[in-house]
Amino acid sequence: MAILSIQSRVISGYVGNAAATPVLQRLGHTVWPIDTVTFSNHPAHGSFRGSSNPAREVDELVQGLHERGLFPACDGLLSGYLGTAEAGAAILNAAALVRDASPASLWCCDPVMGDNGTFYVNDDIPEFFRDRAVPTADIVVPNIFEAGYLAGQAVETHADAERAAAELLGKGPKTVIITGIKKDKSIGALLATANGMWLCMAPVVDIPASGAGDVFAALYIGHYLKSYDEIEALAQAVTGVHTVLRATAEVQTIDLQLVAALPALDNLTTFPVEKIR
Repeated sequence: MAILSIQSRVISGYVGNAAATPVLQRLGHTVWPIDTVTFSNHPAHGSFRGSSNPAREVDELVQGLHERGLFPACDGLLSGYLGTAEAGAAILNAAALVRDASPASLWCCDPVMGDNGTFYVNDDIPEFFRDRAVPTADIVVPNIFEAGYLAGQAVETHADAERAAAELLGKGPKTVIITGIKKDKSIGALLATANGMWLCMAPVVDIPASGAGDVFAALYIGHYLKSYDEIEALAQAVTGVHTVLRATAEVQTIDLQLVAALPALDNLTTFPVEKIR
């Protein structure tokens, strides 16, 4: 199976394509990574170098793959952080080309905009995700802050998350997964489809988690495209992120210890999934 992954790139650390590519490859997928930005490291370090890649470059690389006749073998498109809203338009074009060549393919959109009440992208990017990406994508994977913006309502409780997920399902995607759901000393994700809602929770690992959302999205789409079982993919994604965070906590670094944790992802005993609606 092949997955086109269009998102950020850091040279040092594991976020964006630097996180998604090794995860998807570990799951046995061929990955075609196209980078929307190239940064020296994650901005959470306090400083970084690099810049956004031109949208025309994203378009050119997508067209190159298309001209090679590769897209009939493409099972999924995974998108994440954008440097510019223009790059979002390039992703829409990529989705159209992939779907035309491979009608069963799925677009999993991680609408990376912000967290903890704060946006950290250009002002026009949230509007792109809300108005153009969410109605077009098959799977949308926002965190609780992003889900609140996209649904037009604050998400603070489990009931809020359920309402936001239902609102987002009504906008077009077949699957909505809200990450960062918290309860007591647990954190996890809410999965919503036309058939119901499910919750999977894991113990909190109290460390900086830059890149955890990128790992989650890659684990979910990677497992789903192997089994087409949403519940199993949710359990694998929540448990896999927990496993990576535990490995990171052992060495107390700001960057995920992703490569060290990859072998542990092979045979996980997953956390339970509860049907809540």
